[in-house]
Amino acid sequence: MYLYSKNIYLPNQVKKTGFLLIEDGKIKDIVNQIEEGILFEDYSDYLLIPGFIDQHLHGWGTGSFTSKKSKKSIYEMQKHLPEVGVTSFLATSGAEPIEDLVHGIKICGEIMNEENTYGSTLLGVHLEGPFVSRKNKGMMNEDYFKEPSLEIMKRFVNAQVTDGTIKLMTMAIELPGSKEVIQFCHKNGIQVSVGHSSATFADITELKQFGVGGVTHMFSGMSGFHHRELGVAGSALFYDDLYCEFAKQTGMTVRPEAFAIAYKLKGPNRIIMTTDDVGIAQIDKERYHYIRKQTFIPDGDKFIIRNDDGNQVVYDRTNYDEIKHLELGYIYSIQNLNKNIHPSVHEMIKMTSENSAKYLNVYDRKGSLEIGKDADILVIDKDYNLYATYCMGRKCK
Repeated sequence: MYLYSKNIYLPNQVKKTGFLLIEDGKIKDIVNQIEEGILFEDYSDYLLIPGFIDQHLHGWGTGSFTSKKSKKSIYEMQKHLPEVGVTSFLATSGAEPIEDLVHGIKICGEIMNEENTYGSTLLGVHLEGPFVSRKNKGMMNEDYFKEPSLEIMKRFVNAQVTDGTIKLMTMAIELPGSKEVIQFCHKNGIQVSVGHSSATFADITELKQFGVGGVTHMFSGMSGFHHRELGVAGSALFYDDLYCEFAKQTGMTVRPEAFAIAYKLKGPNRIIMTTDDVGIAQIDKERYHYIRKQTFIPDGDKFIIRNDDGNQVVYDRTNYDEIKHLELGYIYSIQNLNKNIHPSVHEMIKMTSENSAKYLNVYDRKGSLEIGKDADILVIDKDYNLYATYCMGRKCK
């Protein structure tokens, strides 16, 4: 199958007028011309860019890894993520019972061994907890917080049905036992990010050499910047080699101006865009969202959102089209980012795909449009309206 476009975004260059050949889920070739009579998908004036990678995704639409540790729930995520441009993702946990996390790691490993007939590729697991700080708990359940434990971390690694299932660990590195866990993660190919943490500049300076690569949802759930104590936020801005992961750009958690400051200091080479979506309609217990000022209430196949003023709306939590707007999907976050910051397309590709692929050590197969890599491709216009999504060469939107 050939895709034709006048704007194919290769690393560091744009191929003007070309045909991209897909075979067996891979990018087989990129050529100037094809023989007359060969059929192709004509995306003339659209842009071809790499698919988005969401390394911090608890759930989306009718599926949620955090709320439901089931294959069916992850399949639902895989099926609908292409509609918002996500072609690869990490199933992300919260702070949960250890047995639940072990089970989740196992089923994700099993799915990674299966043929993907749904859509978006499950790259592995992101453990956001349980080694996090009560002082910066955010919306996590502190009943399941643990101090960093080599014994627990070994349980997680031993639960992997597929080697490399655990790709990312978010932890509060100021907690006792952190150094040993960081070193163990580094040895086992697990990237470590600082998150839900009160770490100081001295903590990060000491421990980053052992395998700390960045921070989780920058500015949120972390010690802030002060001119005498940089905290996690200030440290992330100071150290050029630390990646700053940002959650979806709604403006509610992080103001666009705060993002702009980070963008000026870090540049597109050290920013990773994610959503931190939770699959909100799939929660299994009533919870209050202190930012949105709403109470979320699961009720069988129904999902109720009750506002602080008492008004409420009832949704069918099994109907994707009915609930997909309850959280901001990846492509819409990127549209907001584009309006606020105006990065070039290549800069946007770095933040949405290339940087994450490098951070998670999958750049050999994901993160750019190059011969031999997986055919994860988005067809967009200049305003990032999504026209088509290809996952491993299969059109999924």
